[in-house]
Amino acid sequence: MAVNSNWFLPMLAVLTCIAVDHDPVSLIAAVLICVLGSLLTMRLFSRVRSTRGPVRASWIALTSIIGGSSIWTTHFVAMMGYEADALAGYEPTATLLSLMLAIVITGMGLFIAAVTTRSFLIEAGGALVGAGIASMHYVGMSGYQVQADLHWNMNYVWASLVAAGLFGALATNRVARPVTQFCRYGGGAALVLAIASTHFIGMTALTVEPNFGASLPVNMLPENVMTVVLIFVTLLILVIGAMTYVIDRQSNRSAVERYRQLSLHDALTGLPNRMAFMERLGHLMDRPAARNDRIYIFSFDLDRFKEINDVHGHAAGDHVLRVVAERMSESLKPGEFVARIGGDEFIAVSPRLFTAGAAEAFARGIISELVSPIQWKGLTLSVGTSIGITTFPDGADDIDDLMAQADIAMYRAKSAGSNNVCFYDKSMDQAARERSALAMDMRAGFLRNEFQLYFQKQNDTQTGEVVGFEVLLRWSHPTRGMVPPSEFIPIAERTGFIGELGDWVLRQACLEAVQWRNPLKIAVNVAPKQLANSALPERVREILDESGLDPARLELEITESGIIDDQQHALHIIRQLKAIGVNIAMDDYGTGYSSLSTLQLFPFDKIKIDRGFIDSVVENRQSAAIVRSTLILAQSLDIPVLAEGVENAEHLRFLQQEGCQQVQGFLYGKPQPLSELQDIVNPALSSVPSGEPLKSGGAADMAA
Repeated sequence: MAVNSNWFLPMLAVLTCIAVDHDPVSLIAAVLICVLGSLLTMRLFSRVRSTRGPVRASWIALTSIIGGSSIWTTHFVAMMGYEADALAGYEPTATLLSLMLAIVITGMGLFIAAVTTRSFLIEAGGALVGAGIASMHYVGMSGYQVQADLHWNMNYVWASLVAAGLFGALATNRVARPVTQFCRYGGGAALVLAIASTHFIGMTALTVEPNFGASLPVNMLPENVMTVVLIFVTLLILVIGAMTYVIDRQSNRSAVERYRQLSLHDALTGLPNRMAFMERLGHLMDRPAARNDRIYIFSFDLDRFKEINDVHGHAAGDHVLRVVAERMSESLKPGEFVARIGGDEFIAVSPRLFTAGAAEAFARGIISELVSPIQWKGLTLSVGTSIGITTFPDGADDIDDLMAQADIAMYRAKSAGSNNVCFYDKSMDQAARERSALAMDMRAGFLRNEFQLYFQKQNDTQTGEVVGFEVLLRWSHPTRGMVPPSEFIPIAERTGFIGELGDWVLRQACLEAVQWRNPLKIAVNVAPKQLANSALPERVREILDESGLDPARLELEITESGIIDDQQHALHIIRQLKAIGVNIAMDDYGTGYSSLSTLQLFPFDKIKIDRGFIDSVVENRQSAAIVRSTLILAQSLDIPVLAEGVENAEHLRFLQQEGCQQVQGFLYGKPQPLSELQDIVNPALSSVPSGEPLKSGGAADMAA
C-alpha cells in the first residue's frame, strides 16, 4: 500500500483497508466491543475522578482492566477478520504481553488524568492511554504469525501513534472538562476513535506478501481458538464491568435516598422534620384540587415539658417525645402527617377534613392522646397542650405565613389555659403586630430613658404611719402615653427582656432609697425568670454594694408562679438571698394552688394578700373567710401580713378588726413618682413622717 503526498490518497488507503481487507462480520463485532468497552471505560473513569484514597485505587484497577481488555479484544477480533490470504495464528507470549501492556498503560494514563483537577495532566494522561493502545497494537502484531513476509510503511505507523495520542487526550478532556451534558458520551466516542484509528491506520501500514515456504511456530494459537477465547473473555469482562457500574450507581442512589430520608426526618422521633413538613405541605398546596379542598394545619407544643427535662433529665424528655410521636403517628389516617419542627414543637396537617367541627374533633383527638399519662422508669409523667388551627386556602397562601397563623392561634389558645383549641382569625394578626411593635418600642424606650419608677405607700393598719414603699415600673411612651404595666410586662416576660428590665428597676430603686433621710423599706418585684437565674443572689449583692443600701431595707416580692416550676432551685436561690440580709415576701397570696405547702417550705418574711380578695371582703363571705383564715395561719407561723387593694374605710376597718398589720392601696395613696413623696422620704429634720389617710375617697384616687 503506497503512500501519496496528497492527504486524500492516504485516507482512501485507510478506508480501503477497512472495507476490503477486513471481514464485515468480524468488523461489526469489533466495533460493538469497542463502542461498549469505550463507553463503559469512560463512565468508570468519571467515577474514578469522584473518589479518593483506597476506593479510588480500586476503581482505577477495575477501569484499567475493563479499558485494557476492551482495547485488546477489539484489536484481536478485528484481526480475526483480517484477510491475509495465508495461514495465520498468534504467538502466545507476545499476545499475552500485549494484553498486559494495554491494561497497565491504560491504568497509568487514567490514574494521571484522575489525580489532577484542572491541569494539563488530564490530557497527558489521556495521551498515555493512547500510547497504551499503540503499544498493545504493535506488540500484538509482533505475535501475529502468518505464512508471508510483512512489510511496514513507517509513515502510517507514525500517523497511528499521533492519532492514538490525540484521541486519547480528547477522551479524558471531555470527561474531566465537560461543557455540556453530552460530554460524558463524547469521552467514550473519542476513545473509540483512538482505538479504531490506531488499529486501522496501523493495519494500513502493513503489506502482507504470501510466502508458503515460511514455517510457523509449533505453539501458535489457531485463529478459530483465539476467536472463541476472545469473545468469551470479552463478554465476561464487559458484563462484570457493567454490573459493577450498575451496582455502584444503585448504591449511590440508595445512599442519596438514605441521606435524604435522614435529612427529612427527626432522628429522635422518626417524624418528618421542618424541611420535610414544608416540602410535603407544598406538594399538597400545589395540587389542582387544593384550591377547592381545605388543608388544615395544627400547631402545638407540650406544656410542662421543660419541667420534665429539668427535674428528671433529658432522657425522660426524650422518652416523652418518642411516646408522643408514636401516639400521634398511630392515630393518623392516609394523607395526614405530623412533623416535629423543633424542641417540643409539632405541626399536624390533614387534607381530609371538610368542616371546622371535624378539625376541632381532630385537634381534640391529639389532646386526648397527649394528656394520657406516660410511664418512665416507674414514674408517671404527664404533659398537656393547646392547639392553634389555620386553613389553606382560606388563610395565607405562603407556608411560612400559614405556620405563623397557626402559632398565633396556638398562643391565643394557651392564654385561655391548657388543653384548649383555637382557630386563627385575622383580628389576631393585628394584635400580634401590635405586641411585636410594642416589644420593639419597649427596648428603644428603655434606651431613651422613657421608663421611670413610681412608689406606692405601705402603711401601718393601726396608726396609718408609712412603713415602706412598693416600687412600681411605669412607661411614658412619647405617642402612646402611659402604657399600663399589664400590657408591657407580659411582653417583656415573653421576649426575655424582663431580666434586663428587672435588673434596672432593682438597681435604680436601691440608688434612690439610699439617699432618703427617712430609712423606709422598699419592696421590689422579682419576675419568675429572674428567680430562675442562678446569678440573681450575686447580682443583688453587687447592687447593694454599689448603692450602699442596707440589705434589711430591701424586700423582694416573689409570686407563687415563680417558685412552682422548680421548687428546689427557687428554695436554693431564696436561701442565698436571705443570707445576704434581704427580706422575702410572698406576693399575690391565695391565687396559687399550693399556698399552704409553699408557706411550710419557704422562709418568707411577709405575706401579701391579693387585692382580689380584699376588693370583695365586705360583701362576700367567702372572700372574708379566706382573708380571715390567712391571717390566722400567718399569726400561727409568726409571719406579718400586708393586704393589697385597700380602697375604702370598710376594707381598712375589716382588716383592723382581724389583726392585719400592714395595708397598701388607694385609700392611702396611688403610686406616685418620687418627686411627689419628698415630704415623706426626706422630711424636715424637726418633723416626724406622717401617713394619715387621704381625705378624699379611694374611688376618686383610683380614677385619678
